[in-house]
Amino acid sequence: MATILLENPKGKHYNYNKALEKSKKKKEMEKQDYENRKKSLLQKIDCIGFSYCSPKFNDSPCKRIRRTHVGIFRSDSIISRIIGAQVQFVLNLFLTALTIGTTVLAAQYWGKQDRESVEEVLCIALKISFLISMIFFMAALFLPRVLMQIFTNEVLLIEAGIPYLRIVSWSYLFMGSSQIYLCIMKNSGRTTKSTIYGSSALILNILLNAILIFGLFGFPQMGIAGAALATTIARAVELLLTIFENIKADVVRVRMKYFRSDFVRLKRDYYRYTIPVLANELVWGCGFTMFSVIMGHLGSDAVAANSVANIVKNIIACVCLGIGTGSGILVGNELGSGNLETARKYGRQLCKISLTTGAVSGLLILLSSPMVLMFTASLTEQAHAYLQIMLYICSYYMIGKSINSTVIAGIFCAGGDTKFGLLCDAVTMWVIIIPLGAFAAFVLHLPILAVYFLLNLDELVKLPAVYRHYKQYKWVKNLTTNQQ
Repeated sequence: MATILLENPKGKHYNYNKALEKSKKKKEMEKQDYENRKKSLLQKIDCIGFSYCSPKFNDSPCKRIRRTHVGIFRSDSIISRIIGAQVQFVLNLFLTALTIGTTVLAAQYWGKQDRESVEEVLCIALKISFLISMIFFMAALFLPRVLMQIFTNEVLLIEAGIPYLRIVSWSYLFMGSSQIYLCIMKNSGRTTKSTIYGSSALILNILLNAILIFGLFGFPQMGIAGAALATTIARAVELLLTIFENIKADVVRVRMKYFRSDFVRLKRDYYRYTIPVLANELVWGCGFTMFSVIMGHLGSDAVAANSVANIVKNIIACVCLGIGTGSGILVGNELGSGNLETARKYGRQLCKISLTTGAVSGLLILLSSPMVLMFTASLTEQAHAYLQIMLYICSYYMIGKSINSTVIAGIFCAGGDTKFGLLCDAVTMWVIIIPLGAFAAFVLHLPILAVYFLLNLDELVKLPAVYRHYKQYKWVKNLTTNQQ
């Protein structure tokens, strides 16, 4: 051994240093690759997240503006319009489930670069959404009185809401197709165009609301009917924009041959991942309604303060929801392309991003509180006092909301794990929070703010179960393979 070292000591010493240098370079490359991947992830989440949160963010103010316009016109009109909008709220639950189910499969097949399967998923989703939208359209057009009687027994409100539902019913038909196509655009590399189309329809909606409600620029003063017509026209324009996009030959598009085909395997997978999401949306929607019912029995001051707090919370939450939904595309692309380890790393980074986003969103609520209180000076002194504390409660609520939106609706669904969200919401809302809130309000007669505090624990109560399920990595699954 000593002879070998003497004969070639430099060679051995050189090889050793070379090995160290090679190892060092490898670690530097891995670190650089990680930083590049992290930077790429942030860029993608900025782009896709904005495309999702933009329509959500804009839609909330649009509804408030529309209600303000109508409310200035007649006080009973705004109530009729809000009641009539409950029909669209239920329709949105169905469409949200369909778009999430579409994203589950489309994101993975797009990551696999299987454009044909993405187009097949598009046709499956369009056929289902058109059927559901047609049912809502027919009910609102021909049975508006029956629909209004479900939500109120006030004759004046029912009569005011009937023309609104008949006119707005056409928008249900339009949005059933446009929302699915916009979803596919986001899943196939056209997030910017999707955002432009959705935002253009939104801006048009706001402008037409002002023009048709008040009769500006020579148009007749239509009141609540004008609000319905504005929504219908905006949705029609949105549909026309998606039809124009579909004409292009080099994009994922609707092909008539797929409408005539029966994709047994894809359809089975679509139902498998979409039905739990739909059930989850209905569970959440009914639970959210029960929150309002409980607060509604605690007096007008509680109702007023809760309404304002919900507006602020929903507007700020749009960013969290946008990032959460966009996360499903990013993780789904990696899972579909077979990069399971990259998808796992993306999931870890997205969890950190969601925590930061939630904290920043909560801070924004705290910073905006003085402004909100200033603009709600018309509230009673008691309602004002309630609102101030409610906004503080909403601030920490945003942390749980952000994490759960990203992990449950984004990361888990990306891997086809859609049943967990249903189970989690069903237990949290209907077994824990709603019974606890009702018991606190109607049996213990706790102070209003204590009841509000309990009702806003739902997102935080989920966190331990969500973390445990995340660490099991059941969501790390390629759905495009035959081994499912």
